[in-house]
Amino acid sequence: MTTSACSHLNKGIKQVYMSLPQGEKVQVMYIWIDGTGEGLHCKTLTLDSEPKCVEGLPEGNFNASSTLQSEGSNRDMYLVPAAVFKDPFCKDPNKLILCEVFKYNRKPAETNLRHTCKWIIDMVSNQHPWFGMEQEYTLMGTNGHPFGWPSNGFLGPHGTSWRLITRPACMLESGLQGLMLRSCLPSGNFKLNPVKESAWEIISGWPISSCIVCVKTLE
Repeated sequence: MTTSACSHLNKGIKQVYMSLPQGEKVQVMYIWIDGTGEGLHCKTLTLDSEPKCVEGLPEGNFNASSTLQSEGSNRDMYLVPAAVFKDPFCKDPNKLILCEVFKYNRKPAETNLRHTCKWIIDMVSNQHPWFGMEQEYTLMGTNGHPFGWPSNGFLGPHGTSWRLITRPACMLESGLQGLMLRSCLPSGNFKLNPVKESAWEIISGWPISSCIVCVKTLE
């Protein structure tokens, strides 16, 4: 596995520009799922003031030919804001906006599964459905190898692969995890769990241990 070219860039240059004053302007990043059902795309809008709720955000649009969502010559798609979160990268008052995608005829895009999901949840809202989502990931070293793994091999049995906290590599890794968890806090309620050496998971919502997505109701 090769590393991203971005990993070799000087991050200090970015900070120079990110520290420039933005006045009263607010940047809102619209995020949506593309035609594959897995890829994420985004575009940033600049507003004159901080949005107070999702209803106060304008609709967006994009050319769907570059996201595998266009139908023939109909390339216009609409972005309807569905949820607002504080932006942990650009910081307050900037926001991250999760959007639903609708076609040129205002019908939900094929990968807009949130539209149907919300319709179903609204029907059982008296049961107060509560979701837990678990996103696992692995830290990679600059050599493209999982961070902390043997350079020419694999980890031992799963029961012995949890980190020994006094190891220098683990102490560095734990520091990185702390930064990741801290960056999630402005956006909601998250929990960070270790899985194995250099592999962690971020959990949002009801804490779970064995499922990637789980749901709980009052009953």
